[in-house]
Amino acid sequence: MRFRNGMISLSSVVLASTLYAAGPSADPDADNTVKNEIHNGVNSQSADQQSNASTDVELTRKIRQAVVNDKSLSTYAHNVKIITNNGTVVLKGPVKDSKEKKFIENQAARIAGADKVRSEIEIATK
Repeated sequence: MRFRNGMISLSSVVLASTLYAAGPSADPDADNTVKNEIHNGVNSQSADQQSNASTDVELTRKIRQAVVNDKSLSTYAHNVKIITNNGTVVLKGPVKDSKEKKFIENQAARIAGADKVRSEIEIATK
């Protein structure tokens, strides 16, 4: 911004407001609204639906610990959403490859029981 006699030039204000309006949401690749609408459908769980029941919190903690303790997994895998409600575990989010997906699903099944796990994990596209 240019100051002239203690005033900001009009061109600086226009440029700043244009940059602000463009912001990060102007990138179409960053907008995943449609994907979120699909994943937040009738049968889908979201992180805010995690139960506060001690048994559900404990299941989530054990699965998260098993995932995070494996340092060979990508950051994507370490950040998979684990949502437990009434003993049912939902896994959501992207992972690097099918090996990571299978590992997380297996850990959840081992801890919660295979019949109690629903996977919505996706392989991240490049």
